Amino acid sequence: MSESRSFLPVSGMELPRFAGIATFARLPWIPLERAEEVQIGIVGIPTDVGTTNRPGARHGPRQIRDASTQIRLVNQATGVAPFHLARCADLGDSPVNPADTTDCLARIEKFVRGVIDRGIVPMSLGGDHLVSLPILRALARECPVGMIHFDAHTDFFDSYFGGYRYTHGTPFRRAAEEGLLDPRRVVQIGIRGSTYDGEDVTWARARGVRIVTIEELAERGPDSVMEEARAIVGSGPVYVSFDIDALDPAFAPGTGTPEIGGITTREAQRMIRALDGLDLVGADLVEVSPPLDPSGLTAWTAVNLVFELLCVLARAVARRAA
Repeated sequence: MSESRSFLPVSGMELPRFAGIATFARLPWIPLERAEEVQIGIVGIPTDVGTTNRPGARHGPRQIRDASTQIRLVNQATGVAPFHLARCADLGDSPVNPADTTDCLARIEKFVRGVIDRGIVPMSLGGDHLVSLPILRALARECPVGMIHFDAHTDFFDSYFGGYRYTHGTPFRRAAEEGLLDPRRVVQIGIRGSTYDGEDVTWARARGVRIVTIEELAERGPDSVMEEARAIVGSGPVYVSFDIDALDPAFAPGTGTPEIGGITTREAQRMIRALDGLDLVGADLVEVSPPLDPSGLTAWTAVNLVFELLCVLARAVARRAA
C-alpha cells in the first residue's frame, strides 16, 4: 500500500455513515487518470438504454453507493478483508449517452478499456445488462473469457422489435458472436420464468453454454452446482455477471424484469463465495432499479453481493501479485 495514500474506507467510528461523499463502501474516490496504484476499481455505469420494459436501472449506481456506506471491513463468514488484500477505489461513473445506444456502448467501452489498460480489475455497477457487452469488449480484446452468470434470463436472445440487436436481453449473444466469450466456458445459473419461444436457450446450448435452471439448482443445491461451474470454467480467465433478478423478488423487488421462484440471498452469498480460487478478471452487478423499490431493499441487497464479489476479486488479485 502506498505510504502517501490510504485505500481503506473511512471508518464509521470516525465519520458517521450518513455523512461524507457517497463512494462505494466509503472508499477513496480516485479519477481514472490518477489511479495508477489502484488494483480493483468500482465503476458506475448509469444507463438503461437497453431496457425493453420497466426502466430505472440508470439510477442504480448512485443508490448502491449511498446504501454501501453501511459496509465494514471484514467478511465474518470467510474472514476475508478485501480492502486490506487489494488496493480498492471508486473510479466514479463511466460516460454514457442516454439518447444513443451505439454511442453509449462506445463510451463505456472506452472508459473500461482505460481501467483495464492500467491493470485495474473492474467491479462494475449497472445499469441494465447491456452494459456487460462493452465491458467484455474492453476486457476480452486479446482472447475470449469464460463467464459465470447469475440471472433469471439467459440474455442470449438475438433481437427485439423486428431486428434490433442491442438490448439488455442480447448482450451475451453479441459477446459470443464477437468472440469475447468462449461459450464452452460459460455457465448460467438460476434461469427460470416464462419465455418467448426458447430460441435463446437452444442457440446457447448448441454452442456449449451450460444452463442451470432454477429447478436444477433447487434439486442439486448450490455446492454441487458451483463445483460443476468451477470445473467448466477451469483455470482460465473468468468474468462474473450478476443480474439482481437472479434473486427472488421477495429479496430484490426493484428490478425491471422480476421472476418469482428465484435464488435466495443466502444461496447467492454461498455461490459467490464458491468462486474463490478462480482466475477472476472482473465482475458486474446489474439491473437494480431504485424507482421500483422505494424501500431501498434491492440496493442494500446489491451492496452485500458486491461486497462478496469484492472479497473473491481481492483474493484473485492477491494471488496474481504473489
